[in-house]
Amino acid sequence: MTTPILELDRVSRNFGGIKAVSDVSFNLREGEIVALIGPSGAGKTTLVNVITGVHRASGGRVVFKGEDVTAQKPFQAARRGLARTFQIVQPFPRMTVLENVTAGALFGGAGASVAEARKSAMTQLEFVGLAASASQPAASLTLAGRKRLELAKSLAMSPRMLMLDEVNAGLNSAEIDGALTLIRKIAERGVTILIIEHLMKVVMSLAARVLVLHHGQLIAEGTPAAIVSDPRVIEAYLGEKFARTAKGMVRNG
Repeated sequence: MTTPILELDRVSRNFGGIKAVSDVSFNLREGEIVALIGPSGAGKTTLVNVITGVHRASGGRVVFKGEDVTAQKPFQAARRGLARTFQIVQPFPRMTVLENVTAGALFGGAGASVAEARKSAMTQLEFVGLAASASQPAASLTLAGRKRLELAKSLAMSPRMLMLDEVNAGLNSAEIDGALTLIRKIAERGVTILIIEHLMKVVMSLAARVLVLHHGQLIAEGTPAAIVSDPRVIEAYLGEKFARTAKGMVRNG
């Protein structure tokens, strides 16, 4: 078995007396798509913030590509190849679409020139289908467009691992299908993807494995089929009725 690209060993994050994340351990392998699910307030975004250095872990270790990165800053995470999108998409509204992505390339590019960053940015805009909007203000994009812009910014950092936080929230069915196609193409590049997702249709169709958080603790880990049959997950998150629906999604591929 290949060495994991990301390893979490008993990672915790406290805010005062509140344990937002408690003793979470798991590994991610290179090139796989893993979903992170759980009720609102379960600690999913906090966990991503710890991995990327936005929050300092209160305990435990984060190891990326064999290196202990528990104490890293966000810019260091980006330059190591750990990129992420945000649940609330906030582009620089007065900058053009191309300028937004160029900024991402410069932030994560470890010394890339402006010309190199612009070239990388344009490549990623073509990949996500926004090349025709490159000169438009970012504020003019639809929600779906802003989500694609967020993806392009992250990809311009040349990530080895990409964490997607509610990337499909607010999108219609056609837009979600387009986003799924993009995510699969990103994974085909060899990028490891951890996706925080509430839409079980997305989880069932994308993820090879699923991690389930509840009250900051990892209560289950396994294939989508195993997760939707797990009594702990049904009680904490899915509910009996939706679990039956999710099992049908698994059977129907």
